[in-house]
Amino acid sequence: MSKIDKIQELQEILKQDQTDFQTRRQLAVLLLDCNFPDEALQHFLYLSKIFTDDSGIFYNLGITYEKLKNLNKAIENYNKAIELAPDEVDAYYNLGLVYTDKKMYETAIECFERVLNKDNNDSNAYFSIGLCYFKQGKFDGAKYYFERTVELNDEDIYAHFYIGNILKEQGDNEGARDKFHKVLELSPDYSWAYFNLASIDYEEDDIENAIENLEKTLEFNPKDIDAYKIYAKILTKGGQTEFAQMVLERALENCGNNGDLYYMLAQTYKLVKSRDKYVSAMNNALKFNSTLSVSPKLVKKELDNFLS
Repeated sequence: MSKIDKIQELQEILKQDQTDFQTRRQLAVLLLDCNFPDEALQHFLYLSKIFTDDSGIFYNLGITYEKLKNLNKAIENYNKAIELAPDEVDAYYNLGLVYTDKKMYETAIECFERVLNKDNNDSNAYFSIGLCYFKQGKFDGAKYYFERTVELNDEDIYAHFYIGNILKEQGDNEGARDKFHKVLELSPDYSWAYFNLASIDYEEDDIENAIENLEKTLEFNPKDIDAYKIYAKILTKGGQTEFAQMVLERALENCGNNGDLYYMLAQTYKLVKSRDKYVSAMNNALKFNSTLSVSPKLVKKELDNFLS
């Protein structure tokens, strides 16, 4: 029986007996699992008014509100679950994730540390603390917790990936490269690892490998605008203007209208003295200026100067 069929069966049972609380609870959990949080919410709220000391109901209410992006209500219900069952670590962990979403990193770290107080081998808690430090730009602290993560779970690709990012930030390109290769060993289609390898190659002027890794990036993520931008810069710098145009046109086809892409495309047309195409691309850059990194005033001035 499919989950949808099971939902329908439980709904029919509940129609016959609204006081069948076990069926209602089962239905609510299944609705939540199938990503019907609005429907699940009504059942959990109903149950919470009857079973006021049931930590599991309030924990599931926290998850439901989190799915509905009502983070304050999620916090309220996770805290209620903790009040009723202070030894259960799942609510602490989820509460930490909500505080992370709210960028309340120190409070989030306190929650994850409560998890570690109960289980010092919880790799997810170490990772989550590392992420909080990373988001605050505290790379040494982040690195320590990501390294503890991979000590406990060497297959955590995200921990390896973040360590690679930190090493790159700290100027250790070889160490970063090793980490990104480790990510690809674990997940061969992880496009961001290819992109970061390409960035290192580009920084080190290894153009052949940079292009190879950018192609792999775009193979697995055809909407990676930053990859297209670097790719086009490499080709333009190398005098391969026609290929740069093809890359930028491919980017616009896959990613949609983008001011930066049009502006870069305009510059390639300017190099080959394709006046009409240059003017058209510049006007499109101005039209989609919400995605334009260059000041629209400067773009307009450049265009006016060209036309004068």
